[in-house]
Amino acid sequence: MSQRQIIQVFQEYQKSRLHFVQTVADLASRPQNIEILHNAGAMAMLRALLLDVVPSIQQAAAVALGRLANYSAEMAEAVVKEDILPLLVHSLGLQNRLYKKAAAFVLRAVAKHSTGLSSAVVSCGGLDAMVICLEEFDPLVKEAAATTLGFIARHSATLTQSVVDAGAIPLLVMCLREPEMALKRTAASTISDICKHTPELTQMVVECGTITHLVQMINSPDTKLKRQVFSALSQISKHTVTMAEMVIEAEVLPAAVACLKHPDDHVRMNVASLMKEIVKHTPELSQVIVNSGGLAAVIDYLAECRGDLRLPGILMLGYVAAHSEKLAMAVVLSKGLPQLTLCLSQEHDHHIKASTAWAISQIGGHTTQHANAVAKAGLLPKLLQLYMNTGSSEDLQIKAKTALNSILQRCTDLPSLQPLLFDAPSNILKHVVCQFSKVLPHDSAARRIFVTSGGLAKVQEIKAKSDSALQKYIRVINDCFPEEVVRYYSPGYSEILLEKVEDYEPEVSKMK
Repeated sequence: MSQRQIIQVFQEYQKSRLHFVQTVADLASRPQNIEILHNAGAMAMLRALLLDVVPSIQQAAAVALGRLANYSAEMAEAVVKEDILPLLVHSLGLQNRLYKKAAAFVLRAVAKHSTGLSSAVVSCGGLDAMVICLEEFDPLVKEAAATTLGFIARHSATLTQSVVDAGAIPLLVMCLREPEMALKRTAASTISDICKHTPELTQMVVECGTITHLVQMINSPDTKLKRQVFSALSQISKHTVTMAEMVIEAEVLPAAVACLKHPDDHVRMNVASLMKEIVKHTPELSQVIVNSGGLAAVIDYLAECRGDLRLPGILMLGYVAAHSEKLAMAVVLSKGLPQLTLCLSQEHDHHIKASTAWAISQIGGHTTQHANAVAKAGLLPKLLQLYMNTGSSEDLQIKAKTALNSILQRCTDLPSLQPLLFDAPSNILKHVVCQFSKVLPHDSAARRIFVTSGGLAKVQEIKAKSDSALQKYIRVINDCFPEEVVRYYSPGYSEILLEKVEDYEPEVSKMK
């Protein structure tokens, strides 16, 4: 056999290996093939091909393994059990940029599933390898490494601390300054994942000047980058007053308020989340947002979105209103109550309704003026319905009840209270009757309406213990009317009158 024939044998073997690994990688891109490939022993074969002398075969094997691991936690566990991760990490420093990108994909595919699998990536040295990849010249390698770090960091504060200790933060901040848009997005996303856990971890991010770089990117035309930037700023702002103030001082507000009109739903939602995280800290920060037009912009935003997109806006209104009477009235004057009314009517998810009930409670719980504003918006019957509905979640029932109790104890708008006399259960009814007992003694017009609308008759039907607070309120109400009027509207009085009619002997019959 000639030398040419011998070489041809090796060439055919190489072509066969390349064809095999490329075919497996292609098959692994379709979910219906994953179990079949696994049962056929694909992982062990691919592991062997990671050691191949041909770089393109190594790369294709890594891509195939990444797709298998990406499919499910079970497949990722199988990759770990095959000792594939140490092999990948060990060979990273010796291979080209395409292999590094593919290896990062495998590590990311494993890490994304759970804290335990992320820990396996860290234990095999994958974290340090990814930090080194952040220093590569190729932006695609940097992007792949940053994405992997984000998947590791998002699981827990402990894993995030490992990412920080490995020196990732300064390199991620440098990635924000790179010209490639995809790399900027990924770096911002990973920074957001790091900042979501604790103030201490976030402080390390802030100390690298991250806020300034993030704010500078708000005006970028790239929608996906805007999403990640506002998400990261929101995660930074949520931890402490100082961090929220730093975000404000970076002059984020004018552009943020403008972005509440952005056509992308997630950009607007992340801006609303940012404002929610800022206002929750102090009345002063809330006032800054109100003065910047942020409150009015969020209320407009609530009118334009549905579902979970509304949630940060609803919570933002609640946090603003909770701080002071003045800020709660700012929500009222900015037409916040009509939007919250729509949220209760239009939304079906109980957690959104519960958050709305909480926000309404924060608005109406300050003074009589605030409570009456809530009542005149027609919210009391809606809250009562949510509380009494057996299909409402426990959290929704609790928040609706809390809102009712808080508002009813301050409400003096009797027309708004009247429907509750007929529908409320006893634990809510006592607050309603109490408010009537406070107002009726001093308002003759209200007393007349109370009689003609059936309110007095309804009060006479209420059964209360003789020594209860409810009985005391009923007695106060009855004392507002002549005794014969109270008796007339008492249950059974019509029968007494009929008996008197039957027993009455006219004067004509007496004369005969």
